[in-house]
Amino acid sequence: MTGNYILALDQGTTNTKAVLVDEVGKIVFRASVSMRVVTTSAGYVEQDASEIWRACCQVIRACFEKAGAGAIVAMGITNQRETVVLWDRRTGEPVAPAVVWQCRRSAERCAQLVREGKEPLIQSHTGLRVDPLSSASKIEWLLDHTDGLRTRAEAGEIYLGTVDSWLIYKLTAGAIHATDASNASRTQLFNLAEGRWDEEMLRLFRIPAVMLPSVVASSGIIGETVEEGGVPGGISIASAIGDSHAALVGHGVFSPGPVKATYGTGSSLMTLCTDAGAADGALARTVAWAREGKLQYAFEGNITMTGASVQWVGDFLQSNTPVESALTLAASVSDSGGVYLVPAMNGLGAPYWDSEARGAVFGLTRTSTVAHLAHAAIEAIAHQVADVFEEMQRRQPCMASALYADGGASENSDLMQLQADLLGQPVLRSRCPELSALGAAWLAGLGVGTWSSFAELAAMVPERDVFQPVLDAKARADIRQGWRFAVERTRLHNTAYSNVQNHA
Repeated sequence: MTGNYILALDQGTTNTKAVLVDEVGKIVFRASVSMRVVTTSAGYVEQDASEIWRACCQVIRACFEKAGAGAIVAMGITNQRETVVLWDRRTGEPVAPAVVWQCRRSAERCAQLVREGKEPLIQSHTGLRVDPLSSASKIEWLLDHTDGLRTRAEAGEIYLGTVDSWLIYKLTAGAIHATDASNASRTQLFNLAEGRWDEEMLRLFRIPAVMLPSVVASSGIIGETVEEGGVPGGISIASAIGDSHAALVGHGVFSPGPVKATYGTGSSLMTLCTDAGAADGALARTVAWAREGKLQYAFEGNITMTGASVQWVGDFLQSNTPVESALTLAASVSDSGGVYLVPAMNGLGAPYWDSEARGAVFGLTRTSTVAHLAHAAIEAIAHQVADVFEEMQRRQPCMASALYADGGASENSDLMQLQADLLGQPVLRSRCPELSALGAAWLAGLGVGTWSSFAELAAMVPERDVFQPVLDAKARADIRQGWRFAVERTRLHNTAYSNVQNHA
């Protein structure tokens, strides 16, 4: 290969990827390594931070071997969000498992904060509802439940960070401890309006400030790689950004109006807004990215289980290939036969934010089959996305009447058509399967001058497949009303069950 390339590292929950992007903004090479996720008997979700680092080294090396010496001019990083890593600042070794964004180990602490009336304060400062998804309560849990760790942290011996921070530290051999503003805004420790770590949140979660990384722009030179683990030295690290935010960049969304949905294990919908705004009960406020001293804000709705609901069906049926089996079953019927699956196995995220809710199935009849249940799992993805999309429409009436889609589950064309039908709006699916990596590469290219502006990036957006709604308004309203009843009944049932348990 010849030419100047941007390398983008995309560290996700189930895969670590790296891509090479050429000077016209196209991906020309990909490397990928699958990741191990450990779910313990207590339901904790963990990864080994050292494994994450080794996987990153492996895919980076593959890109350098493909490009040749001197052909890579910069590197960008995008990452799974909210996952936290704590490490020894002297040795650079992890001191605890990485606690993954999906983990609910701090659910009781979050419930306590809500009972104590702290949620309005937290949300007004950080833009985020109190939920185990955010990093702060995970960090507090690790400090409280790992022998000697709080004492060491207070003595300045321990660093903390989201995955981007961990990788920047390792790539620079400990010279740089930094995170970008988009990742910082997902920790529940970042003051959204003021653009800095929030001292009141640090006190509330009892996290020593000395552990924190510095907050840097999402686009701009952060540092240089140091040769280690087969990764060459002297490469500028010129972007860092959370994966959902990077996908927004990859869609070419640089001003308010469009909404994008990233379909993965869970899902994130995001649309840009003009300022940090006030606390919002249903949607999060977050930093989309930071560039040239300015924070770009966004509304976001996080859904806990979307693609994971399809896997759950396959696991429930004890299939050795759970996702493939569930998809095959779903494709064997034209609809769910009136069955609704509410995948609240770990609670409900946006727009409900009900951590006590648990999964439920409604509408079963004598003629219902496992195929109908599998189809209901796919429908649940589209319904949950529609719930958040409608909340965004209520807040921004001038919002563009289309949804930009990306992520693994978006490759299912039946799901995309169903999504268009339930929204009554077109769905535009990116043909780029690595959109987050592409967004990170574009921001890195901005950081080193390969490209000069967002307008130049917008002109390079990958082609899209368009799905137009075909369902009539009456049928759409009936199906959506059935879903709303199912969610309402799920939440009422779990409230009643909790009351019974409390009085037992």
